[in-house]
This record gives sequence, C-alpha cells and structure tokens, in this order.
Amino acid sequence: MSRAETAELTPSPWWILSLFRSELTTTLRRWRTLALLGVLAAVPVLIGIAVKIETSDDGSVGGGGGGGGPAFLTQVTNNGLFLVFAALAATLPVFLPMAVGVVAGDAIAGEANGGTLRYLLVAPAGRTRLLLAKYASTLAFCLVATLVVALSALLVGALLFPLGEVTTISGTRISFGEGLLRAVLIALLVAASLTGIAALGLFLSTLTNSGIAAMAATVGLLITVQILGAIPQLHGIQPYLFPTHWLSFADILREPLYWTDITKNLELQVLYVAVFGAASWARFTTKDITV
Repeated sequence: MSRAETAELTPSPWWILSLFRSELTTTLRRWRTLALLGVLAAVPVLIGIAVKIETSDDGSVGGGGGGGGPAFLTQVTNNGLFLVFAALAATLPVFLPMAVGVVAGDAIAGEANGGTLRYLLVAPAGRTRLLLAKYASTLAFCLVATLVVALSALLVGALLFPLGEVTTISGTRISFGEGLLRAVLIALLVAASLTGIAALGLFLSTLTNSGIAAMAATVGLLITVQILGAIPQLHGIQPYLFPTHWLSFADILREPLYWTDITKNLELQVLYVAVFGAASWARFTTKDITV
C-alpha cells in the first residue's frame, strides 16, 4: 500500500474529534438519556422541598440527622449550598451509577442490537477508535449527569434557603466563594468516581448483542457490589470494590483538606478503568460482528 493510500485510510485528529462529538450528541439526544437526566435533576428538588416542609420553627430539620440520610442534610436550612453536597451524597450510591450503567451498557450492545454497529466500523473508524469514542462519550455523560444534579441542587438551594459562609466539617468557616469552588471540585470528584462503573458497563456491553441485557447486567452488578460492601464479614474484599471510597468527597469540606481517602478512590477507579478498558478492547477487537 502506497503512502498516499495509507494517509487516506488514517483519520485526522479532527475526524476523530468529530466521531466523539457524534457519539456524545447521539447519546444526549436519546429520550432514555433525557429521562435519566430529568430524574437526576428532580432528586435535589424533592430533597429541598422535603427539608423545607420538615423544617421546624427554630430552623432545624425535623428528625435530626438520623435514618441514614446524608450528614449534610442538617446544614441545608442554614446554607442552601449544602443542598449540593446532600444531593450528590444521596444520588452517588444508586441514581448516578445506575444512569451511567444504562448508558455504558447500551454503548456497544445497543448498536449491535439495532444493526448499526457494522456501519460504524466502516473505515476509517476502526474498532479501537470507535471503542474509545464510546467510552469518552460515556465519561462525558458522567460529568453531565453530575453537573445536572449539582446545578439543580444549587438552584433549589438558592430559592428555598439562605446562602452565605460555609461551615466546614472541621468547624471552621470559609467564604461562600470558596465553598462554591469546593462544590465544583466535589462535583468533579463525583464524576471521576463513576469512571470505574463506566468501564465495567462498557465491557459488559461488548459481551452481548442485547442492549437491555447489558444494561440489566451492569445495574445488577452495581446492586450486588453495594450489597457486598454492606456485609461486615466481607471486609477483606471491600477495599477493592469500586464504590468503597465514593463518599470520600466529603473530605473536601475539611480544613485542612484531607486527601488520603480521595486518593484511594481515584487510584481504585484508575485500576478498574485499566482492567476493564483493556478487557473491552480485547473483546471488541476480536468480536465477530454479524449484525
């Protein structure tokens, strides 16, 4: 093959960026995706209204901080910014990873089931580039979904509760501006915490031609791992489960910041991305595409 022919088959960086943009646009335009984002946006609204209704005359939240609710919930009435932290803490264990699991599980299997996967693999796309574009669009959805929760919570918190200086977990006070910056950092950490389940879902998506099966398997595995993490007798394996350090983002509200558990969380997500990303590539590049 001549150099000119090779150049024709090698996609330019702009073409690869266009492939990612196309995948992301397709993902965000699906009614299922919009419904998931709508549900995520509604969670902070429900939390904010519930706290507002249950607020007693002295400004405290009825029922205190019991019942296993987010620790930030008792601070919401004093500062609406805490609704961002409470909403992220409430959605991270279940709602956010389920939404990501649905999108990741449908990434490859959904195309195969719809009969469009073979057309996407026409040169110069290639399997590796297509897989990377699918995963990149899933990661973008992780960020979008997290920001939807955070922005919805910030808006509701500003409408229903006062805003002002933030009291950290350590008892010190920081300005509202610094608290807002920490909220942005927390949102980024929450999005990063979802990269492991995204890689796992993508791998499961390469194992089947049924999008529903891949989505169900991803969500089912998420629920199973959550159950395993709640059994004290299984403490030996719990440090290696991807949700173990998800709520470590609360350490951003300490003074000074405490990075140990946050670092462990990020390292664990990188491990899952590396392992299941490699497994996805090995499976997808050798998969027999028949539909």
